[in-house]
Amino acid sequence: MHSIHSPRLRIAVIGAGLGSAPHFHSLQDLAAEAELVYVYGRSAERLAGVKLPAGAKKTTRIEDILEDASIQAVLVLTPPNTHLELVQRVARAGKHVLVEKPLEIDLNRANALVEACEEAGVTLAVMLQHRLREAAVALRALIAGGELGDLVSASAAVRWWRPQTYYDEPGRGTLARDGGGVLITQAIHTLDLLLSFTGMPARVTGIAGTSAVHRMEGEDTAAALLHYDNGAVAVVQATTAAYPGFPERIELNFTRGTATLEGGEMRAAFQDGRTVSAGAQQGSGGGADPMAFDHAAHRTVLQDFIHAVHNGTAPAVTGRSALGVQQVIEAVMASSQAGSTVPLHPAALIPVM
Repeated sequence: MHSIHSPRLRIAVIGAGLGSAPHFHSLQDLAAEAELVYVYGRSAERLAGVKLPAGAKKTTRIEDILEDASIQAVLVLTPPNTHLELVQRVARAGKHVLVEKPLEIDLNRANALVEACEEAGVTLAVMLQHRLREAAVALRALIAGGELGDLVSASAAVRWWRPQTYYDEPGRGTLARDGGGVLITQAIHTLDLLLSFTGMPARVTGIAGTSAVHRMEGEDTAAALLHYDNGAVAVVQATTAAYPGFPERIELNFTRGTATLEGGEMRAAFQDGRTVSAGAQQGSGGGADPMAFDHAAHRTVLQDFIHAVHNGTAPAVTGRSALGVQQVIEAVMASSQAGSTVPLHPAALIPVM
């Protein structure tokens, strides 16, 4: 950790829509470590309702951020299809980047975004905050320690609810803006978390579609079977048509015990009779209000990013590690369209952690 004498990281935020609230709350909590200098929005109307800390400025000119040499890092919180161009511009200006998930609307664009930051030599972190929740960190340590043995099977269930009014917002659930529906927008967190425990599968069988519950372009219901090289299998179920919405759940079965993660709580049971638990139940926005969750995990990711920039180290959630979940989502959709199992090319396999 850097010393308390070091100056605060000067940060700008691009995008002030629905998803920005937990970022602003986190920046407020971390005011001793980071100073919010600018918030960019497309229009003055968009920015009007944004409450800023003292000293922070609103702007509709992105150049104000790019041309200010004192700004060290930028949070990109705009719709997914805008990320690539914005991150390329920010990286070229020599500024470190924390981008909201998903990286981009498809794997090619996501790859290009990661490469832009690598070529510019700037730090890239991604807001896949479930990975840094207390329960997830504890479970990952248990798995890494080898006490649970080898993975046998797993399941991940995201049974969430979104009313039609949510999808009536222009662009929401469309391929052009969001890159798809429930998988890339909602279930991406739980799927990314699953992959952080299991590693990448070798093959994917998927099916996805839109139920009678919603009028939307993207899928609101999907299921997948992930096949692993060691013979393990994982089942994934994701929907935004499960009223009134339920906590997401991951179950992992190993040769020497099992682990279950539900909401923010982890429980592991070993065959020798020991049990371990960590974390506590918490909301994650699974119901009609997508923002009904605590911002603590956002704050953890942001604080980790600040330390990574200060210390020149890799952040906990790197851009490259976030490519894995996009690869799996793309494979689920391709499998659904083709009606067959899709192999993930070993050379392209991205280590998740």
